[in-house]
Amino acid sequence: MWPLWLCWALWVLSLAGPGAALTEEQLLGSLLRQLQLSEVPVLNRADMEKLVIPAHVRAQYVVLLRRSHGDRSRGKRFSQSFREVAGRFLASEASTHLLVFGMEQRLPPNSELVQAVLRLFQEPVPKAALHRHGRLSPRSAQARVTVEWLRVRDDGSNRTSLIDSRLVSVHESGWKAFDVTEAVNFWQQLSRPRQPLLLQVSVQREHLSPLASGAHKLVRFASQGAPAGLGEPQLELHTLDLRDYGAQGDCDPEAPMTEGTRCCRQEMYIDLQGMKWAKNWVLEPPGFLAYECVGTCQQPPEALAFNWPFLGPRQCIASETASLPMIVSIKEGGRTRPQVVSLPNMRVQKCSCASDGALVPRRLQP
Repeated sequence: MWPLWLCWALWVLSLAGPGAALTEEQLLGSLLRQLQLSEVPVLNRADMEKLVIPAHVRAQYVVLLRRSHGDRSRGKRFSQSFREVAGRFLASEASTHLLVFGMEQRLPPNSELVQAVLRLFQEPVPKAALHRHGRLSPRSAQARVTVEWLRVRDDGSNRTSLIDSRLVSVHESGWKAFDVTEAVNFWQQLSRPRQPLLLQVSVQREHLSPLASGAHKLVRFASQGAPAGLGEPQLELHTLDLRDYGAQGDCDPEAPMTEGTRCCRQEMYIDLQGMKWAKNWVLEPPGFLAYECVGTCQQPPEALAFNWPFLGPRQCIASETASLPMIVSIKEGGRTRPQVVSLPNMRVQKCSCASDGALVPRRLQP
């Protein structure tokens, strides 16, 4: 019979994750396995011109995105700084509105973004306007509000990326919250330093019944086409000061990496748009923060190493990871359709020190 301490060590060994940075080959291999494909599908421009992402696919993607944000921010909510940025509606066309936020010096240096929340004030609908639409059922009185990040490229072209979506009722009024953490992450990685954060807000029908045909047009947010004032759009930025909360495990972005740098989590952005195989195949997201574990670990005393002879030197590895939701194009029977997939272990949540993958008890952590 195996000793209890050896069984425990081998069990922990099986749970530990790899320490090396995520590679393009690993990402592609995970996506192919998840879709049970042997090679990247061939998708041309004609396939994509007719492709429309249905509302239920967008909603499924947003649910997974919110779950991912919740996992990443868990445990950090009670040790964070809070900043509020006022925004304004730059332009409106039909049911689509463009929001702009000046972001210069809004995120303090040496900080970690925990969560970004967009708050829009939904104005009450006048009774006369409701009366003109007749009697609306709870379902037909709903509209879907979608928030997308708008990136303006250097060549003048632009691309939108789905960030959050929720249902609102025309009978309601008050503040509505949207999780736009991913949009701020994109802005940090891909925008020029002084470029503002642009968010596109669209209001669409949720149901196609005749009674609901124009009900979504009743949804309006404060400050649309009006001077800034009470109820203007707000962007809440929740951050951690890494000088005070370095125990969260993120590397100091201002400190150079040296041989003596202790084990920490370093930012690493994966640009999917820059990968040739992802073109026309990966619809969302345009990229993501994967992070990687870097630095050195304190080694155990020789006496302890003698009692655990099968364990090698302690290394900095990913001890907690999170999945990455995606919307991809699938071709079946000559028809192209969008599909939501979730790739496991794509984002590093936490780095720890381990001996060849076996987590070392907390008292030995550096």
